Amino acid sequence: MLYTEDHHRLMATVRRFVAEEIDPFVDAWEEAERFPSRALFRKAGALGLLGITKPVAFGGGGLDFSYSVAAGEALGGMKAQGVGMALSVQSDMATPALAAYGSDMLRREYLAPALAGEVVVAIGVSEDGAGSDVASIRTRARSDGGDYVVDGGKMWITNGMEADWVCLLANTGEGSAHRNKSLIVLPLRETPGGPDRPGVTRRKIRKFGMWCSDTAQLFLDGVRVPKRNCIGEEGMGFTYQMRQFQEERLNAAARRLAMTGLIEHVADYLRQRPAFGRPLLDNQFIQFKLAELKTEIEALRALVYRTTELYVAGEDVTELASMCKLKAGRLSREVADWCMQFMGGQGYAWECWVSRAFRDFRLGSIGGGADEVMLSIIARRMGLDGKRVR
Repeated sequence: MLYTEDHHRLMATVRRFVAEEIDPFVDAWEEAERFPSRALFRKAGALGLLGITKPVAFGGGGLDFSYSVAAGEALGGMKAQGVGMALSVQSDMATPALAAYGSDMLRREYLAPALAGEVVVAIGVSEDGAGSDVASIRTRARSDGGDYVVDGGKMWITNGMEADWVCLLANTGEGSAHRNKSLIVLPLRETPGGPDRPGVTRRKIRKFGMWCSDTAQLFLDGVRVPKRNCIGEEGMGFTYQMRQFQEERLNAAARRLAMTGLIEHVADYLRQRPAFGRPLLDNQFIQFKLAELKTEIEALRALVYRTTELYVAGEDVTELASMCKLKAGRLSREVADWCMQFMGGQGYAWECWVSRAFRDFRLGSIGGGADEVMLSIIARRMGLDGKRVR
C-alpha cells in the first residue's frame, strides 16, 4: 500500500490538529484525569476526522479504510495516547457497524451527530468477567412490546463517563452464544450532555495509564430502548462486532507506527546528555538498540499496510489484523521500556513523555483483545487446533 497525496494531506491536517489542539494541553488534562471531549470532538468533527470512511450522506468522507489508517498513524504521535484512544473509539470502534448495517433512520439520528462531534459515543462489549471472551457476556435486552428492556453492565468503557450513547452488545435471544446477540444503539442521556436516563449509573475507573481518557463501568437497570435501535438484524450482533474489531485493531496498530517520534525524542535527549566525557548517544549499544527498534517499527508498518490493502480489497483479514494488534502491543512495550532505560532518571520522572508512553502503551497488549486472544485467533487460523479456518 502506498500513500497518495490525498493521504499525506489528511495526515498533515491531523498533525496540525494534534500540534494546535492537543499537545499543548495534555499535561493539564493528564493531571485532571479528563479532557474537554465535547469541545475537542466538535473541532475534530468540523475537520472531518471522525467520519473519514463513513457514508457521505450522513456527514462522512466516503473514503476507503486506508485513509483511516493514515489518520491513525498521524494521530499516534500525540503526547498523551488517551486522547487518541478516545477519538478512535468515536471514529473506528463505536460507529463502523452502525455505518455499515444501521437503518437510515438510525444513521440520521445517531451516526450523523457522532461524525460531526456533536455527541460523545462509546462501545459497550466488555463486562466484569467477560472481556476477551465476548461470547460469554451476560447483559440482556428483553423484548417488551416494541422495546427492549436492558439489564446488566459493561466494564472498561472508554468515553463511558461522558458518552451520550453506547453501541451495546447484548443478548436478545436464547440458543447459540454466537447467534443470540445484537448490537443496539442505547442512549445513556436524555439529551446530549444532559442528565442520565433512568436506570443508567456510571462509575469512574482509575487506570495505570491513559489518564486523560475517561473510563467507566456502566450499570444498566431496566433501561428501555426502542427495538428500532437494533443495528442490522437481531441476532447478528456477535458477527457484526467481530467485523468491527478488525477496524479497531488495525487502527490501534496504525497509531503505534508513530513510535518513531518517541525514538527520535530520546535520541535528541541523548545527544545533549553527557556521560563520561561524551554524549550518551555515542554509545554503540544505544545506537544499535535504537536502530533495531526502528527496524521493528518499519516491519510493523509493512504488516499494517499489507493488511489494510487486503481489507480495502474486501478480503478477510482476521488473521493478519490479529497479528498487527499482537505485534503493535508487544513492540510498543519494548520501545517504551528501552526509551525509559536510556533516558535514565529523567525518563522515570512522572511528567516525562517517555514514562507516560510506558504507562499508556501497556494497554496495547490487554485492551481490544489481549495478546493471548490474538495468539488463539492466529493459531486457529493456522489450523493448529485441528480446525483450520479459511
